Amino acid sequence: MANHVYSISEVVGTSPDSVETAVANAVTQAAKTLRNLDWFEVQSVRGQIIDGAIAHWQVTVKLGFRIDD
Repeated sequence: MANHVYSISEVVGTSPDSVETAVANAVTQAAKTLRNLDWFEVQSVRGQIIDGAIAHWQVTVKLGFRIDD
């Protein structure tokens, strides 16, 4: 990562299946419009409970991407 400048974008991914799938959904969708994605950091995890069971996952993810030279 030497001599690079990064910008950070924050996105929220969701999934009814898992935290990992919610993160993957966030990264996959962001990669469609952001170039040079290099890293991610999960900021928070939330979920929806219906009838005493986990129904949905929501994660806030920071994405780091290199600024073009």
